[in-house]
Order: sequence, then C-alpha cells, then structure tokens
Amino acid sequence: MSDRNLGDTRVALEEAFFARENEKLRQQLRDLDTTKRKKEALAAASGITNDTVLEKLAALNISSETVAALALVPLIAIAWADGSLDDKERAAMFVKAQEEGVTQGDVSHDLFERWLSERPPANLLGMWKDYVRALVETMSAEDRRFFKGRVLDRARGVAESAGGFLGIGTVSAAEQKVLDELASAFPD
Repeated sequence: MSDRNLGDTRVALEEAFFARENEKLRQQLRDLDTTKRKKEALAAASGITNDTVLEKLAALNISSETVAALALVPLIAIAWADGSLDDKERAAMFVKAQEEGVTQGDVSHDLFERWLSERPPANLLGMWKDYVRALVETMSAEDRRFFKGRVLDRARGVAESAGGFLGIGTVSAAEQKVLDELASAFPD
C-alpha cells in the first residue's frame, strides 16, 4: 500500500471517528438543553426550586402539566374541604395561588380557575395520592421530605388564607381532615 493510500485511509478513518464523536457530543448537548427546558417548565408549573427534585422529575419524563396537577390538587382539595366555595374563599385561593407562582395565562391557572368554578371529580384526591405514593418511591428520603413539606406547607397556607378572622390563621376541621389525607400519601 502506498503512503498516499495509507494517508487517505487514515484521514477517512479519522473523519469517520470524529464525525461519530461529534454526533455524540451534539446529542449530549441536545439532551442537556432538553433537560434544562424540562426543568424550567417543571419549576414554573410547580414552584419547586430544588434542582435535584426537578432533575429527577425530568428524568422520570413527568410533564409540566402533571406537575401542575400535582401542585394544584392539594390546593383545590383544601378549597372544597367543606363542600362549597364562596366568593371570599375563591378570591383568597386566587391570591394564594398567585403567591405560589400560578399566574394568569398559564395552563395551571386555567385548570385552577376551572376547578374553583366547578368542583372536581370526587376521585381526584385519591388519584393524586396514588400518583404521589408511586412518585415518592423513586425519591431519596431527603427529596421525599422536601416534597412532602412543600405540598403540605402550600396546602396549609391556602387553608389559613381562606379562613379565620380576616382570612388569617384558622384551619377548619374539614380542612385539617384534608391536610391529614394529603400527608397520608407520603410514607414516614
């Protein structure tokens, strides 16, 4: 084999190798970008800021719509705890939801608004609990504690904002029952 043929073969081999490696690198960059966008969407939908939790949710291919439902179901369950929702409670719920990152124009806001107008199906909380039980099995103990704390803190905040004197501080027995039911979705 001549030096020229050997050189041409070497160049072809190098080009093939680097083309394959470049494609791997391009794919890795696309995957990183996709993961980053998923995490941003999940954070926007849920209010979760813990990067580890967001990364795990993204890795599980959980959509921002699913996370929005995960975040909103406890709030809605608290809102409907006593079986009805008056204008004062509805207004307090919108204020609290906005404080929690649910903003007008988002899919989560539209869903939230509909659930405040029409009571959601009776089995919604049960489905939420089943999903959360399965989800937390994939999490570390620390991530489970963080997630549980976030869910229960938000729900308690809604309960406190909708009741009491001037909407401050009282959680009704019906709301406490829902809080206890929410907590039951998380293993101790």
